[in-house]
Amino acid sequence: MAARVSPGIWLALPAATWMTIGFVVPVVFLIVSGLFGTGLFGGEAASIATFVEVLGDPYYLGVIGNTLLYSTSVTLICLAIAYPFALALIRLPGWAQAVGMIVTLLPLTASAIVKTFGITILFRTTGVVNKTLQILGIIDAPIRMLFTVPGLYLGTANMMLPFMILPIYAALRRIDPALGDAAATLRSGPFDRFLRVTLPLSLPGVFAGFAMVFALVASAYVMPTLLIGERHKVLSKAIAHAFLVTNDLAKGTVLALVLLALCSGMVLFAARVSRTGSAR
Repeated sequence: MAARVSPGIWLALPAATWMTIGFVVPVVFLIVSGLFGTGLFGGEAASIATFVEVLGDPYYLGVIGNTLLYSTSVTLICLAIAYPFALALIRLPGWAQAVGMIVTLLPLTASAIVKTFGITILFRTTGVVNKTLQILGIIDAPIRMLFTVPGLYLGTANMMLPFMILPIYAALRRIDPALGDAAATLRSGPFDRFLRVTLPLSLPGVFAGFAMVFALVASAYVMPTLLIGERHKVLSKAIAHAFLVTNDLAKGTVLALVLLALCSGMVLFAARVSRTGSAR
């Protein structure tokens, strides 16, 4: 008797087919081109020598370092803001939670270009941020925020916040409130309850948000291009330059594989740590 196929498989088939055509197949082509030197769409193919050249070049090592620092810094900024916000959100009444979720999700309806241009308006020397700081007496004269590394980090964090808030909020919502009450009956203080109950149980959401934001920031192109320009090199801009400007397909392929490895490594690491924490 033939084994019965689960209905869930048929439900997942359209999404799996779409992901295979739109993601898996291009990635396989990219890896084959990088490792076996077959080339993509003509042009010079990548090879092991290209990997050695790129990974041994101080310039590209600096680009990789900038990307790691950029992604990690923005992710930590988002985490520092998103966790308290999500923690406060779950303690609000139902209508207030709904308003909070609308405020969180509303920025996702705008494109990255529109949001980035909005950030450039805020960060101008005559923008809202500088004017507010001057009114409060924090600064005497406008400070330069656009085309600086701190401005890039803060502007990107502003746009990535929803991707950190949502998984943390979902993880906190799954925590049974009775666990906190039980800890309180054992004379555990609020801070101790947070460290021993809330934080460990919310770590899957923290790691999911960390991996998501890190991967999105590492692969972002529009935000670093508009907020800081060509002065600050990251992998996404180096890849675009290799493919679109110098037409160096081999180097572009290697850089794309490096970016893919960084993002995949972070996602797998976060999944592993989250699974280990859940098992405990």
